Amino acid sequence: MTTTTSQEAFLRAFHAEHPAVTTEAFGRGRAPDGRSSYEILCDRVAGSTRVLDLGCGDGLLLELLARGNGRHLAGVDLSPHSVALARRRPALAGARLEEGRAQELPFADDSFDACVSHLALMLMSEIEQVAAEVARVLVPGGVLACVVGGGAVGGEAYDRFLGLLRRTIEALPAARRIPALGDRRARGRDGLDAVLGPVGFTAVDWETVPIDLSGPVDQVWATVSGLYDLGPLDGASVERLRAAFFAEVRELTTPEGIVPCGFRIHVATARLGS
Repeated sequence: MTTTTSQEAFLRAFHAEHPAVTTEAFGRGRAPDGRSSYEILCDRVAGSTRVLDLGCGDGLLLELLARGNGRHLAGVDLSPHSVALARRRPALAGARLEEGRAQELPFADDSFDACVSHLALMLMSEIEQVAAEVARVLVPGGVLACVVGGGAVGGEAYDRFLGLLRRTIEALPAARRIPALGDRRARGRDGLDAVLGPVGFTAVDWETVPIDLSGPVDQVWATVSGLYDLGPLDGASVERLRAAFFAEVRELTTPEGIVPCGFRIHVATARLGS
């Protein structure tokens, strides 16, 4: 099995069990201005009428985009289970939703004037081929707007959880760890410039935004425990991790029962040259 195949097999299997994991974890998060990370992406393509969601998951971003009257929407995702959830959204009855690989998009040349991707591009292998396919299906002047994970806010619940998780994973044999996902270049501005520039995109516009995921401890646990790294863990290991997390964040919890939990995103935007 090639590295690419093992990555995609893992992602398909994970999303078969957790088809809406990303929206469940991040849908309630809010930037300082009150927008979710999904709404931030919508605003980046506000003037576009033909929009593709790359790694559309269960369709939340497309549903928000559907609020724009007259839009032609499409989504593609590796997971048939996630796509099935997207198809159940009434607002997406007219959208074209496809199970497929971003490296082989099932759309004609010049089909879209914008492409969005929420916490998905950074998980994709063969990133140069993904970039070439996005450039192919966008019209000249089309916009690519992505949300990329930027890490936890130091000292808060997400940061504490990552420390506990790291120690748990280090105790696992290599065979039980998840494959390396995606291409690290897709997680940084310079790396994205190096990937997107050769296929005709302008320099990447890059903005870092803090997202507040605070809430009661059960809600915060549901958010942080959606990480892919928990996929290979057995039930007993997850329960030990949960107990350790609850103990770790007890000192952080406010008198109102709120656990502070912050996560940074990067919003990357580039335009295809005319």
